[in-house]
Amino acid sequence: MAIPAELNNIIGQPESETLEYKSVLPPSRSMAQILCSFANTNGGYLVLGVNDANGQAQVTGLSKDFHAKSVTQKAIGLLSPEPTISHDYIEYSGKTLFVIRVEKSDGLVSVAGKIFVRDNDKTTQSNPPITSFNPAGYSRIESCSNALNRYAQNATGAKSRFLDHYQSVLKIIDDLGNLIYPDNPTLPTINQEGKILVRILFSSCADNIETYLSDLLYEIYLANPNTLRSMEQVTIIDVLNCADIEEFVNFWAKKKLAKLQRGSVKGFIKDNEQISSLSAIDEVEQNEVEKILQIRHLYAHKNGIVDEKFLKYFPDEFAINQEHQMSVETLLEKIEYLAATVDRIDTAAIAKHSLATIG
Repeated sequence: MAIPAELNNIIGQPESETLEYKSVLPPSRSMAQILCSFANTNGGYLVLGVNDANGQAQVTGLSKDFHAKSVTQKAIGLLSPEPTISHDYIEYSGKTLFVIRVEKSDGLVSVAGKIFVRDNDKTTQSNPPITSFNPAGYSRIESCSNALNRYAQNATGAKSRFLDHYQSVLKIIDDLGNLIYPDNPTLPTINQEGKILVRILFSSCADNIETYLSDLLYEIYLANPNTLRSMEQVTIIDVLNCADIEEFVNFWAKKKLAKLQRGSVKGFIKDNEQISSLSAIDEVEQNEVEKILQIRHLYAHKNGIVDEKFLKYFPDEFAINQEHQMSVETLLEKIEYLAATVDRIDTAAIAKHSLATIG
């Protein structure tokens, strides 16, 4: 890549419509959104290895442990159509930086159907989905959606996808109110199809916690490769099954979820220093998330029929073979609780690991 001489005068300037810094390597999807925004506005530079804190650019350098070229190529592959982009490592003030130059595109560029542009020094979506709710429906659905929109500000890619999923669940609840709260949202439905639908929606929301934590670990590993170093063993086939380092990091993050998938939130946090060191959720909150996952397990594997294992988490609240039912109001409470928990984890992770953000 031929870096223009004027770049020497650009680095160190405040972030702007045509310049963005990242101190660490962002995931390919997050990077693609930034590149897309430059292409749709006036072009620009994404410079990796510079920390922009309170408008003060500090050249920190990008570790050789980062695989910036492979992640960048994957990011470019997410753009449709692909704009003119060049990239390479450069040496600046004795530090290694990775610079990506994006030319202004003649036509609109998108990432998975989403169009991003630059708004001063921020990347924003110019075609966000417009969500409307039934005016005669349950008002708490819209208030829950508004809370999710607030959480979407300054979010990692992991949290952004998590919130998108929850917004889709809210829309389903609103559209199918006649099945899942035909009379009163504070009472469980007596409609059999509605009961099944509530179990599916709740299980989907609980499962999304696992997806979020896996995605967050992946972003932390990319941002700080040293956190991936350990004496744990992997097989040759594990490595060969991954096309590149980014895919391997993603595989390893998902493997770390084994304890969480067995319902042990505390075990997962204890064994993953990347999460425990954030100190974002205390023991009481961990217990609450664990109980939510136990309800998910009951819905997914027992059709909501209480068994002895479930009673260990909910003593004196239910009886063996009783059907566990959930009202829409309770479902929304769980959605709000999990979203608030994820927001605290995400905020702490961004601060500790300088993760790339969107929104």
